[in-house]
Amino acid sequence: MLMEILSWLPVKDVVRLKCISKGWNHLVSDSAFVKLHLIRSPKNTHILLTFDTRGGGYAIAPVQDLLDNPSSTVETLLRNDFPYNPFNRSYTVLGVLNGLVCLQFSWVDDEFEHHWFHMWNPATRAMSIDSPHISFDHSDYKDVFWFMFGFGYDEWSDTYQVLFLDNNKNESQELKVRVWSVGDTCWRNTSICDAFSTIICPVSRVSRGSVSRGIFVSGTLNWLAFPKSYSYYDNVKMNQLEIFSYHQKEETCRYFPMPDGILEINVCEPELEVLKGCLCLSHHHEGNFTVWLKREFNHEKSWSKLLTLRYEDHYKYLSRDFLLELWIIWMCEDDDDFVLLANRYIDKPDLIRYNTRDNRIDRRELYKHESSNIFSYDYAPSLVFPHVELPLGYFI
Repeated sequence: MLMEILSWLPVKDVVRLKCISKGWNHLVSDSAFVKLHLIRSPKNTHILLTFDTRGGGYAIAPVQDLLDNPSSTVETLLRNDFPYNPFNRSYTVLGVLNGLVCLQFSWVDDEFEHHWFHMWNPATRAMSIDSPHISFDHSDYKDVFWFMFGFGYDEWSDTYQVLFLDNNKNESQELKVRVWSVGDTCWRNTSICDAFSTIICPVSRVSRGSVSRGIFVSGTLNWLAFPKSYSYYDNVKMNQLEIFSYHQKEETCRYFPMPDGILEINVCEPELEVLKGCLCLSHHHEGNFTVWLKREFNHEKSWSKLLTLRYEDHYKYLSRDFLLELWIIWMCEDDDDFVLLANRYIDKPDLIRYNTRDNRIDRRELYKHESSNIFSYDYAPSLVFPHVELPLGYFI
């Protein structure tokens, strides 16, 4: 009965109970209680913002606070948490799931490139030790797009996993998949799939420091890819692209096509994201920003066009930025109110609220100080703990 009552409390209140006694600490740290609390907790109530300035600073903001007053919300959060920073090395956010943030660290020496990962829970400020390192001779990987990482969750085995896709040795047209599960002491080989030519890598992904980030939806990790009969030097059209999908429970791979009705246009900064638990595809073309949503992941025909934002209709807010890049980061329950993050390489980032019902835009400054790219991730506080045993190295 007590566990039932506590499972409805906010995370910050439950965390305080740990300080009362060992008994309370044991109760709220119990894995069964953590799972129950996760099920009961509201989803995607917050947004995790990371910055490429301030030494890798971050802020976690309630969505409603960002909508009401974005700049003061971010400034207050940074002022309260800064200089707290759990990272003493440069990092990128590989993914965020169930309140757990997967951080990717990299280091290159004369011969090898090394990658390893930490699991971090911002709500409890718990941080795992290093994962097993995965290392390879960087002279064998002449293109950054020949290897990819992704962070996902296998609900069947209740394990969080990092995937490494090796698309380099392509003479055999094979793609090798390796997996590290949180708690394991090594990486293991899983699948061999048909290789693709290369992943799509928008300039925005390079600037975000997350070139190869897979998108987790419905037990799968997904990447945009050129068909293997093409290369990124060819004149490929948007409707010719494919989505490479890896199923974590079944450890199988498949490809599925772009939405029906997508224009036969040149590839122009397409992005895969997740929106309200669904796979989301966005792209720019001739002054339009278009977003598609795959509402039923296992049905190829379930794509629908969510919105098309015409820059010329909102010249006052959008057309003044030559290097404007947009990402959709939030959608209301009625699917008619959206929040977009606008990054500008030469200036400060903004938050844009767009209502499709009355075609109205409200654009506000998000960060008032030095120029900084800001990147966003869906987030909800949780009690999930990042448990990792002592890791071993892994070379390929």
